[in-house]
Amino acid sequence: MSEYRLKIVTPDRLVYDDLAESLVARSITGDVCIMARHTEYISPLAIGQVKVKKKGEWRVASCSGGTLVVTGGNATIIADTFEWKDEIDLERAEKAKEKAEERMQSDGTEFEFKLAELKLKRAINRINTKRM
Repeated sequence: MSEYRLKIVTPDRLVYDDLAESLVARSITGDVCIMARHTEYISPLAIGQVKVKKKGEWRVASCSGGTLVVTGGNATIIADTFEWKDEIDLERAEKAKEKAEERMQSDGTEFEFKLAELKLKRAINRINTKRM
């Protein structure tokens, strides 16, 4: 199968810089699959899972949003946060979920509610990714 260069970065680290056969990511309009020789493309990413296929094996991660760019035959994800399945601390994710749910039930501002809702979505995505 044909391969292309894939780079995944966050503000904290270089997560991945290697060849890939395929990439499946959640854009704000739905899932997108990037394969070798994909047309030029750019899209904001939503909270969701990212799957990278290399040498016939899939690797799954939790991504909390960012941008996907395909140019010159290469793909780059600039993610807000990105954790491979094996890096996710399930206990920590479950605690974050509980805390976000509690904050959504409290009498706070609309901004505080939206922030708690975002944190809840991130925690649920991390939990679902870990349990795959």
